[in-house]
Amino acid sequence: MSVTNVAGHKLEAASVRTTIQEMKTTQHAPICAYIYDLQALTSHVRQCVQSLPEQSKLFYAIKANSDETILRTLAPLVHGFEVASLGEIIKVRAISKEIPILFGGPGKTEAELQGALEYGVQLIHVESIHELNKLNDLASHKGILVPVLLRVNLKGPLPQATLSMGGRPTQFGIDESLLPQVMERIRDFPHIEVQGFHFHSLSNHLDASQHVKLVQYYCRIAQQWSEQYGIPLRYVNAGGGIGVNYAHLEDQFDWFTFVRELGVLLESELESSTTLLFECGRYLTSSSGYYATEVLDIKSNHATNYAIVRGGTHHFRLPVSWQHSHPFEVIEVEVWPYSYERPQVIDSAITIAGQLCTPKDILAKDVVLPSLRVGDVLLFQYAGAYGWAISHHDFLSHPHPQHIYLN
Repeated sequence: MSVTNVAGHKLEAASVRTTIQEMKTTQHAPICAYIYDLQALTSHVRQCVQSLPEQSKLFYAIKANSDETILRTLAPLVHGFEVASLGEIIKVRAISKEIPILFGGPGKTEAELQGALEYGVQLIHVESIHELNKLNDLASHKGILVPVLLRVNLKGPLPQATLSMGGRPTQFGIDESLLPQVMERIRDFPHIEVQGFHFHSLSNHLDASQHVKLVQYYCRIAQQWSEQYGIPLRYVNAGGGIGVNYAHLEDQFDWFTFVRELGVLLESELESSTTLLFECGRYLTSSSGYYATEVLDIKSNHATNYAIVRGGTHHFRLPVSWQHSHPFEVIEVEVWPYSYERPQVIDSAITIAGQLCTPKDILAKDVVLPSLRVGDVLLFQYAGAYGWAISHHDFLSHPHPQHIYLN
């Protein structure tokens, strides 16, 4: 993987274009790069953390983007990291030995749970009775008491979002109807201390006021269970789920409405001894990352125009995984050093495809452009989350993109 650090830049539209144009003059190979604006990332995340009500904490879900430079940038800003594997725990501990870690996800192995204990994870989100059994057994051999949150798959009804992990059958959490049976068994786990409940019911929710109502629902039912089962409620974990509007970039989740209404909510709904946790990923890193890729070919096939780009879903899998056309802008490159003609389309709809040997390698479909030429560069916005991190990098063994960090 190629890694480049570019100091002294603030990533704005003009700066990105300048950076790409400079790359065109200094390298012969077609451009393919992730570009991260660390200054914008820092400003955005710091603002999110500082604007939260005092009784709440913001953790970064590193599954969205576990790039080392991103983690090092975020470590001083967030209250901790949320992880979903031992591998992610190790990545975090390579950045900081002390930063708090929350560990969630289904199907944790004994090695992962053992690692969580050895690496000093603050809270483990338990997903089943079997996981409680495994964790209690491991803790008994160490003679320690392990703090956990019980992850519950609520009955709902829940708001609509791009992905739903709760309110319907999924592999996540403890079925709410089974919670009484689980609580009856808690006394069988002397090395487990239940400190609250974890809820991560949906992903990519865009309505700020509805999200506050969802958090209110979490708080109320968690307090009800705390009283019912005699468990001190130290934490309510509302998970992540705050989304990004890829279809309309100008119409994003209203964070300041969210935190304002959340402050009012916490004053009336949550005891001062309880801390509300959030585990945001996409919302924190998406807007500060870009995927730049050069147009290699333009052709028509069965009356459909295609632009083939240097890269594709093996670098940037988000569009195909969510079945959407990802937003981009065209960076025009005037230099054409060849004697043969330069393919182009004018005022036409065009589909953006990658280099893979599959018709599913599509980044955007039937997008109408005033013009596009081979050698121009497409700059995909909001690519800082679930882009490189979830992609099948080595399919067909194409070169990896550059990773450029603008400070």
